[in-house]
Amino acid sequence: MPPRRPIRQPSWINRLSTPARYGFAVAQLALSTLGAELLVKLTGSGNRVGGAFLVGVLVTSYVAGQGPGYLAAFSSFLIYNFYIQSMNFSLTSYKAEDLLVLVTFPTVAMLMGNLTGRVREEARSAESRALATAALFEGTREFSASDDAALIRARLADHLAAAARGQAFVLDKEVLCHAGGEAPTPMVLSAARALALEDGAQPRTIEAAGWRVRYLAGGAVAGWRAEPPPGPDEENLLQILADAGAVATARAGLTVAKADAEARARTEDLRNALLSSISHDLRTPLAAVLASATSLQEFGDKFDAKTRHDLTATIQEEAERLNAFVTNLLNMTRLESGALDPASTAFDLAEVIDRTRKRFERLRGKRRIGCKLGEGAGVALGDPVLFEVALANVLENAIRYSPNGGAIELVSFVKDGQVVVQVTDEGPGVPEAELANLFDKFYRGAAAKRMPGTGLGLSIVRGVMQGMGGKASAVLRADGPSGLVVSLALPAARA
Repeated sequence: MPPRRPIRQPSWINRLSTPARYGFAVAQLALSTLGAELLVKLTGSGNRVGGAFLVGVLVTSYVAGQGPGYLAAFSSFLIYNFYIQSMNFSLTSYKAEDLLVLVTFPTVAMLMGNLTGRVREEARSAESRALATAALFEGTREFSASDDAALIRARLADHLAAAARGQAFVLDKEVLCHAGGEAPTPMVLSAARALALEDGAQPRTIEAAGWRVRYLAGGAVAGWRAEPPPGPDEENLLQILADAGAVATARAGLTVAKADAEARARTEDLRNALLSSISHDLRTPLAAVLASATSLQEFGDKFDAKTRHDLTATIQEEAERLNAFVTNLLNMTRLESGALDPASTAFDLAEVIDRTRKRFERLRGKRRIGCKLGEGAGVALGDPVLFEVALANVLENAIRYSPNGGAIELVSFVKDGQVVVQVTDEGPGVPEAELANLFDKFYRGAAAKRMPGTGLGLSIVRGVMQGMGGKASAVLRADGPSGLVVSLALPAARA
């Protein structure tokens, strides 16, 4: 069986004020009297006019309620008596059917008034419940989709005002959100703050200057005011809506706290890793420089020329390594602070490549470094100093991870209006799934973790290239041997 739908009166009836209801009773009485006059003229007798007045009492009781119905019944009684007795108000001459009609007037008014009141109250309650339920549903849907506590508080105030069909506010510490009209008075806010400060307070609702004020979990307070006041069912729905908003606000706070804690933990891990790497990378070259310098100072006259040359070469190599390490740290600091200000000029790419390659003559050992410049790829647009920094980091990685005796190729060509420099090595490469992380700060692959380093080099490469309007990318070698192909692209200079 389908669910029973609530009985509803026309909406204009529910909007009638009390004076308008009594005015309607008077107007209906006038219509009934006019109908009675017509019946008298048509029938020539006043004994059949009771039906006109009975209809008027029924209509008045249904539309205007019990009070106006009683007024219509009493007035109809007097007028009906006039028609029967022709201005004689004595009750002794009434017939039985006349008395029945007269008794029917107040009886009908009472029954119809009570029925109308129940119908009107049921319709109002059903409408209020539907409105509050819709606000509850929409509010919980919005609350579950947001982690912004400020937005949740604002929307909670909006939904409470809509559900109460009045005004509402949410007070969280000193943050006030209100909707549906002006902000609550200072007296109401003082009561709300006092409720929020109670020790061990549990969710409960109090009355304050016509407002319903509810303490919410987490120390917030919500309030609403409506005319007429909501019924018990609507009040329960309003309280559920307020509690749902409080839970969503608490969840948003926990989400933010969790994100902050995770960020702090990641920052601490990165800081520890960086400090550990820096301390190792600083100690190693410093120890080599100190040992070589001490040996030369104490036993220099006893060493042959070759030994002295090797020791001075070690000092130079380790000092250059230390300088490169400090330069990378400074470049990363400049990138993160936004202090990088690259030039944009046409420069000779072959000169920068050759200068960079010569810097690694001692470091390359037995590795072969081949260079091949494509046609039209000799001039690029950018900052030659910063491009050399990027190329040096890529070439150093290629030398570090390629086996001694392996080959490293530097190739340049023009593609889609850009000059591309590719560095191909014979190292172990990285898993394809990790290619996307290769240029991330502090990222080091499995092979890289066995060697000294900070994981800053390729991150600096990407930052420098992007600062010049270029791009850095990497792919695995597809021609057989293992290794990486790192590409640096800059806009080609116009001829």
